[in-house]
Amino acid sequence: MAVRKSGMEVMVKEQLKIYKNKKVFVTGHTGFKGSWLVLALQELGCEVHGYALNSDSIPNHYGLHTLNIHSTISDIRNSESLQKALQESQAEIVFHLAAQSLVRPSYSDPVYTYDVNVMGSLHLLNAVRSCEHVRAVLMITTDKVYDNREMDYAYNETDRLGGYDMYSSSKACCEILISSFRNSFFNHKQYGIEHQVLITSVRAGNVIGGGDWSVDRLIPDIMKATAKEQKVILRNPTAIRPWQHVLDCLGGYLLLGAHLLNKEIAIAKAWNIAPEKNEASSVEKIIQLAQNYWPKIQYEIQSVAGNVHEAQLLMLDNAEIKEKLQWRPIYTTQEAVELTVSWYQSYYEDNKVVTSQQIRNFFNHSWN
Repeated sequence: MAVRKSGMEVMVKEQLKIYKNKKVFVTGHTGFKGSWLVLALQELGCEVHGYALNSDSIPNHYGLHTLNIHSTISDIRNSESLQKALQESQAEIVFHLAAQSLVRPSYSDPVYTYDVNVMGSLHLLNAVRSCEHVRAVLMITTDKVYDNREMDYAYNETDRLGGYDMYSSSKACCEILISSFRNSFFNHKQYGIEHQVLITSVRAGNVIGGGDWSVDRLIPDIMKATAKEQKVILRNPTAIRPWQHVLDCLGGYLLLGAHLLNKEIAIAKAWNIAPEKNEASSVEKIIQLAQNYWPKIQYEIQSVAGNVHEAQLLMLDNAEIKEKLQWRPIYTTQEAVELTVSWYQSYYEDNKVVTSQQIRNFFNHSWN
């Protein structure tokens, strides 16, 4: 994999130094993305406090690591437990990832989806109000918050919010909640006078990487089927998404968080994190790329009875974060797939977990 120079290199070497010795609070730390974030934060020298339910997948990425972390296993909807954990952490920065994050389950249990995603976010934001040590909050939503017109168009941060399915609409509601809460209690005009908190929301999606065993996700479905020497069933092969490696996504989170810690008021808004528009790829193309690196992967296309509505085309515009913060995706879609497949190959064939190695390579830009 070739080494490339970019604005991200400056971010990795300079901007992220601010995290050293910082106390950080991460909700959803036992999940796929949350556990990668915890490991990245520890690589940066942070003291990490996590708040989440136990992972419901077997195996799970969090459970594969022995982590030096202050972990609270509790529900994001338990406001008293959440308040206590955040207060005891004395964290300066909060990353809120805890969520019901899947489209199809949101149809079967819409009340739970809204309760976790909307009310859980409200409980977190309300807890921040009474914790004087918190300075920065990153609320992680999704690329699906936009009113998707299924057009050849990449949505930018000012486009209309919406959501056909219950998951997407719950996250769009979160965006409205975050904006309202910021205006009401952490207004930019009163920053440094009545409060010291900056809040941003971050929209990213279709994140891939090793250690994801969630249900109803393409890469986990592929890897679980391949490990059992079975074909994976594709239900929506022509759907196009902005696939990105988990480290590119987390690199964006960390960059935004660094700017918040540096007291940059203009960062306290909504941001897209996404690969380049021309990198958007269909589901079938992703699995064909994966076959290049692990020929054992086999698939077939089937029409699954009772399929619920899922968007066929979704892309995000990453122009603002590129222009304002010099963020760039490090990995192409092909490289993201290669890294992901190599992680699962190492796990299933060699019984090795290479997350820490991939994180160090990302930070150091010494890719093999």
